[in-house]
Amino acid sequence: MSAVPNATKSPSLLSNRFIQTIIFSNVLLQIGIWVRNFAILLYVAEKTNKDPYAISLISLAEFAPIFVFSFIGGTFADRWRPKRTMIWCDLLSAVSVFAVLLTIHFGSWHSVYFVTFISAILSQFSQPSGMRLFKQHVPEEQLQQGMALFQSLMAIFMVLGPMLGTFAYSNLGLEYSIAVMGVVFLLSALVLFRLPKDKVEPRVADTKGQFRKELSEGFRYVWQSPVLRMLGAAFILAGLAVGVAQALSLFIVTERLGKPEAFLQYMLIVNGAAMLIGGGVIAAFSKRVPPQALLGFGMLVSALCTVVIGLSTSVSITLLAQFVNGLAFPSIQIGISTMILKWSHESIVGRVNGVLMPMFTGMMVISMSLAGTLKHAYPLVTIYGGSGVLFLLGALLMIPILKQRAPENLQALPQQ
Repeated sequence: MSAVPNATKSPSLLSNRFIQTIIFSNVLLQIGIWVRNFAILLYVAEKTNKDPYAISLISLAEFAPIFVFSFIGGTFADRWRPKRTMIWCDLLSAVSVFAVLLTIHFGSWHSVYFVTFISAILSQFSQPSGMRLFKQHVPEEQLQQGMALFQSLMAIFMVLGPMLGTFAYSNLGLEYSIAVMGVVFLLSALVLFRLPKDKVEPRVADTKGQFRKELSEGFRYVWQSPVLRMLGAAFILAGLAVGVAQALSLFIVTERLGKPEAFLQYMLIVNGAAMLIGGGVIAAFSKRVPPQALLGFGMLVSALCTVVIGLSTSVSITLLAQFVNGLAFPSIQIGISTMILKWSHESIVGRVNGVLMPMFTGMMVISMSLAGTLKHAYPLVTIYGGSGVLFLLGALLMIPILKQRAPENLQALPQQ
């Protein structure tokens, strides 16, 4: 339930101490993540003479932990105190960064992969803990607005992050760039001490099989909720669509537009700037729109724009489609996050997040891995048309649940 159930009118979102603290922490983490991503990417590309296999291992190190640790992390996030979990995750991330930094300094450059790998593992415990705190400390009517605010923050770093990461590596080199990451993780941990104290909740003593039981409860909770079940199906379709489009975007630039590879950065900047604007607009109007309608709208626009990008040979039309897609894309992420929070009891939100997130990421990685094979077999127009159809199917899945309202008294588990 919301943290302010008896208030007649909630204070403004930005005056919420929890929101202020989480935003500050996320700014620091985003700086570290983007510096890490580009420093390691540029370093590995330089060290291996742009070997595709070595570069692909970076993505593997980032996404593989989601499959293995998302379910586990979500379950433990529901067991442990969320504030303490987030602080420990940032501290352990900082320690691991400095440990890897020492190994790099003494000659083992391959250990750069562990910076991404360890950070990705710890985020599977920290992120669902943050969702739990969101559920506790943000009033129900402000959840969607809060998600929009965070989406705007992510969009800012999608625009500034690549420039920040490239600047850090070009001017500081790998070791100092990784040191920057370690420092910002430490600072984030310190900032998180401002969060309200964790609620002390009585827990049933651990018994043999208790963890497995709690893990299975997350799957059962999602399956027994019509809204979350539809959300999971939409996740699968969106992941498949996003993965193919993302993996083949470079060929849109070179084959459909006839531009050099470097032109891709301008498409990404246009998309990121539009996401920033879209996140701000949704933040202003999100209270009036149900999250499932937001999600359906975003997927419908993505369907149209994906097809247009695949068909277009005009730079202006492609950039316009990228911009419109960027305007609507925040509604997908905001709708998803809000639905998870509104249709999940506080005691199980970590497990629900742990069940649903791998559906999107898993399908995205699978479709990215198949993108090369599809490219050899079909023209780009057909592939992007197929991605558009997947987005459209995801939008159609929202129709049966458009009128559903989040229950006022959520139970820890649905009644059987």
